[in-house]
Amino acid sequence: MHIRDILSGSKPSLSFEFFPPRGTAAWEDLYQTIRELEALRPSFVSVTYGAGGTTREMTHDLVVRIKQTTTIPPVPHLTCVGHTKAEVLAILERYAAAGVANILALRGDPPRDQPDYDWSQGDFRHAADLVRFIRSFNETGKHPDPRGFGIGVAGFPEGHPSTPNRMQELDFLKSKVDEGADYICTQLFFDNHDFLDFRDRCRLAGIEVPIIAGLMPVTSLPGMKRMAELAAGARYPAKLIRALNRANSSPGVVERVGIHYAAEQCAGLLNEGVDGIHFYTLNKSHATREIFHSLGLDTSA
Repeated sequence: MHIRDILSGSKPSLSFEFFPPRGTAAWEDLYQTIRELEALRPSFVSVTYGAGGTTREMTHDLVVRIKQTTTIPPVPHLTCVGHTKAEVLAILERYAAAGVANILALRGDPPRDQPDYDWSQGDFRHAADLVRFIRSFNETGKHPDPRGFGIGVAGFPEGHPSTPNRMQELDFLKSKVDEGADYICTQLFFDNHDFLDFRDRCRLAGIEVPIIAGLMPVTSLPGMKRMAELAAGARYPAKLIRALNRANSSPGVVERVGIHYAAEQCAGLLNEGVDGIHFYTLNKSHATREIFHSLGLDTSA
């Protein structure tokens, strides 16, 4: 299903994100986790992009498998890093042939072993360049949907780590939308005020596409530290830290606190008329299911 159709419904979209596992055997476990969440009837699932060639190929295989064997629309990530136009074209042709309807277009992070990665040497320097290329593919009519791929891009409620100028950051975001993006999915955040202010600033800047809020429940203290690294310094509000401190490092209590906090975030966002909520799952289904049950969302179509 095209993302425009998903987001035009009367209810907010509810979706999940998964990342490529390191071990080959773990891919089957990930597929089964996705199947477990199928009962919740999510609007879509997204699959992040692996850094290496083998992992990327397995990501492609998983996306096609989800499309062919489940009822969940997959939204694969596609990044600028390490790709030529010819390679991206081949990926788009494969997804189009499989009937994959949507792509999340990202600049991506440079390889960890290349701290001085030279963006000027690639075919795509910015996510807007990738959006433009996907839109040009759509215009060829090679996709079975006459609209071509639905295109998503990333937004950063707490600010993009490489763009401290927040006004310039919005200019960059608007350029991605102007090139053809259909929606924005945000990086994770823990304070709804950050998201609501970001949404208001987007509207003031003339960005009118749907904005999906990205959430990740804290399920462990080590995981909390990893989140801060993955999200380039996620800001944890004092309210959340105090609640976790009361858990006294008890793993079970920490998980309950994190799930309760995320459920409260969801309820607040739904009350504010959010376009959608996107759960960063860390490849686990338990916390997401708990949040759905607490809000009565497991029966949403």
